[in-house]
Amino acid sequence: MSNPIKNPKTTSRTRIESFTSINEKPVDDISLDFFYKPHTITLLLISIGAVIYFAFIRETDDTEKNISAGLLCCCFFFLIISVLAFPNGPFIRPHPAIWRMVFGMSVLYLLGCLFILFQNYSTVKSILYWFDPSLKDFHIDSEKEYGVNCSDITFERIWSHVDVFAFGHFFGWMFKAILIRHMAILWATSVMWEITELAFAHLLPNFVECWWDALILDVLICNGLGIWCGLKICQALEMREYKWESIKDIHSTTGKIKRAVLQFTPESWTSVRWLDPKCSYMRVIAFCELVLFWQVSELNTFFLKHIFEMAPSHPFVTARLILIGVIVAPSVRQFYSYVTDTTCKRVGTQCWVYGCIMVSESLICIKHGQELFKQTHAVNIILWFIVQILLSIVFVVSYAFYHKYCPQKQTQSLSTLNETNKKNK
Repeated sequence: MSNPIKNPKTTSRTRIESFTSINEKPVDDISLDFFYKPHTITLLLISIGAVIYFAFIRETDDTEKNISAGLLCCCFFFLIISVLAFPNGPFIRPHPAIWRMVFGMSVLYLLGCLFILFQNYSTVKSILYWFDPSLKDFHIDSEKEYGVNCSDITFERIWSHVDVFAFGHFFGWMFKAILIRHMAILWATSVMWEITELAFAHLLPNFVECWWDALILDVLICNGLGIWCGLKICQALEMREYKWESIKDIHSTTGKIKRAVLQFTPESWTSVRWLDPKCSYMRVIAFCELVLFWQVSELNTFFLKHIFEMAPSHPFVTARLILIGVIVAPSVRQFYSYVTDTTCKRVGTQCWVYGCIMVSESLICIKHGQELFKQTHAVNIILWFIVQILLSIVFVVSYAFYHKYCPQKQTQSLSTLNETNKKNK
């Protein structure tokens, strides 16, 4: 029997549906209709009323306050427009409007990065001083040093390194584990980051650490516990049955409250499979890109605060980390679908914007940190790049061989998962 001929219209429709599912996922009617119906006229009237109030009622004698109020008003209206016009991406919980605002904030941040890219260093510093005058009193040389007295291995010495940033490591890697959901990729990237710190330690003194700090405290304890906890959360969410009921169909008050709280949990949970024993070379390249993008994005954090002299605990640094973390969530999902789904021929919009943000931040660091990068050891950077590529390839090949020669473990784990799902149902 001859193979059926594929209908071009059907193939095109499949590609569109595949892209739509990750770029603007539709919402099922499972909640209150009021929160999912458009209220554009109401929103317009409220916005105009707010503008009239703040434009005509407030005092306008202070020029700096006028400028800040004008900027806030522009951002406010841009986020409203983003709720009305932008795609919500692959997530719809707790509400698609929140993810549209996240996309709007990512576009605003990208525009801010592009603006800074076309300024000189003194202008950027003046802008930062205008937002926070206390930055004039901070110098990057006053940062805490981690790579001194490494031979002094005492409990007090080790405990002094367990600061707020150690908890940041833990929660950061737990968040990354929930996003990536692959133990081998997470452990490989964790080790690769320590190699990145070694390669760039001559430029960033904060990267100079004692061996026990880097290997034991960072990789094994903070990163390792974060990865373990994150994957345990993923395992619990993966084994859960997702059968939603509209809150208006629930009659008890306790049930309504429980359903409202569950609105802040995932609508569904997809088992990811980044690598496959029979995956194509394009997926191998995509995995190497993921690892390099990850390293560059992390490097941008440290270079930005070092070049523009901000303390690690400064609100600017914290706000950027939170924003990038929220942006990365839909970006990783869209990148995964683009890499693994053969019917998805376009990368998601949020992922595209995040790629622009990452490149823009890197260009800002290179342009405004010319004095710093003059001290670059080219050999370190070249070796770092080669090691990252080689380790990525070695990891992919090792993973393929593991699943080729140990298929029974994979089959056993899948059967266990299926039995658990059947019991839950």
